[in-house]
Amino acid sequence: MAKNLVYDVQDVPKFNKMLIFALQQLLAILAATIAVPTIIGLPTQIPAAIFGAGVGTIVYQLFTKFKSPVFLGSSFAFLNSLAIATTYGYCGIVLGSIVAGLVYVVLAVIIHFAGTKWVSKLMPPVIIGPTVALIGLSLAGAAMGDIVKANGAAIHGSYNLVALLCGLVTFITVVICSTQKRYQMPKLIPFILGIVAGYVVASLFTLIGKLANIDYFKIINWQPIVNNFVDAEGKFRGITAIFNVPKFSLVQAIKELASQEFSLDIIAANAGKNPAVVPTMINGGGIAEVVIAFLPVALVVFAEHIADHKNLSSIIDKDLITEPGLKRTLLGDGVGSIAGTMFGVCPNTTYGESVGCVAITRNASVATITLTALMCLVLSFISPIMVVLQSIPSCVMGGVCLTLYGFIAVSGLKMFKDIDLSENKNLFVVSAILISGIGGLSIQIPYAFADNGAVAKFIPVTAIATALILGIVTNAILNKLEKSKLGKEKEEKAE
Repeated sequence: MAKNLVYDVQDVPKFNKMLIFALQQLLAILAATIAVPTIIGLPTQIPAAIFGAGVGTIVYQLFTKFKSPVFLGSSFAFLNSLAIATTYGYCGIVLGSIVAGLVYVVLAVIIHFAGTKWVSKLMPPVIIGPTVALIGLSLAGAAMGDIVKANGAAIHGSYNLVALLCGLVTFITVVICSTQKRYQMPKLIPFILGIVAGYVVASLFTLIGKLANIDYFKIINWQPIVNNFVDAEGKFRGITAIFNVPKFSLVQAIKELASQEFSLDIIAANAGKNPAVVPTMINGGGIAEVVIAFLPVALVVFAEHIADHKNLSSIIDKDLITEPGLKRTLLGDGVGSIAGTMFGVCPNTTYGESVGCVAITRNASVATITLTALMCLVLSFISPIMVVLQSIPSCVMGGVCLTLYGFIAVSGLKMFKDIDLSENKNLFVVSAILISGIGGLSIQIPYAFADNGAVAKFIPVTAIATALILGIVTNAILNKLEKSKLGKEKEEKAE
């Protein structure tokens, strides 16, 4: 067993314990998984996104021979690509996921024949370390923005001190449960206990707010739970209040092609971006636009894939790049992403939140991850559970993310022990990655121009991906100069 792990990769906890551990993993990845469909204007697809995450994770586990304890969920890297894809309805979403997944498959084939040495040379610790740290640091703003939000207040986006209190209760509970040494169980389920504590405190303030009519105290919005059971006229919704089939993307795409009409959620999603934008049925130009939108993003997410697996490898003390091997993790991620989007609504990726959960709980059991995936498949059909999970306020999830994102950042910083920062070469590479990434430098690739020559459409590359590219280029240039200098020195000595 790896050092400090309570459950190793192949360990199988007792079922009753594993059920609780799986629920904790689900809660850890929940906020990000449901955020993506909400951001792109398709909140009705939240159950499908959860189902798709479960499917993608199972596919990934099959390809990696159940040796990599990480969960796959909705990828934020493709948000802008998905915004373009939704212009062409669910057909555009499905096509984009296929493009993204095939990039991983092609890279896996290249690695099968060429090996992984070129990957190690392209992305050594001096690049991977600060990139992993950057992933955690770049999420800090989102977590701290959530921790002060009151979902039940009239103005959700405003700063709320009561929400901050609820978030800090969640955070402190997680910290105490994780670090106390008297009881074993709280150390294994700190996030569940933290979320329960934060939710209870938020509920008390919300009840006070409703009874005293103080909007500032209304932290939780329970209206979606009510709406799940009764309609606007107060009538019970029937079987759909208990059991409801998610709207799978592939099914929706087939309906679009058959009827040549868009569903109301796609029309609403486009109207939310720009009232003047009307969704268009996919055609040759649309196919080209979607491919251009997803292809470059998928290439740079490849680096994030490696960073996540390097990070996870350091936690479980097993090199996942060697076994099960990078080609298998890429195939699992790529095919899992395609399968996940067919059922869900967006390409998947390995989740830093899941890695952070493994790091904090020291539970690396793949059986737990697999049960989490199966749990997603089942729960996505159960309406009451879906709306209750969605009712967890942002401030409570912000308190959880304060620990999760911190562990991701620290995991990257741990890799700095293998980097000699007294060398200017390494110092410049690390500086390039951290400063450009934290500063939000982004590459915007134009692909359509207006008649006056102005850029009409562009593909944005995320700040993390841009920082990674800059780090790789900087490292390659400095390595080339170093080799050239050594070559000249050898020639001078020979003379």
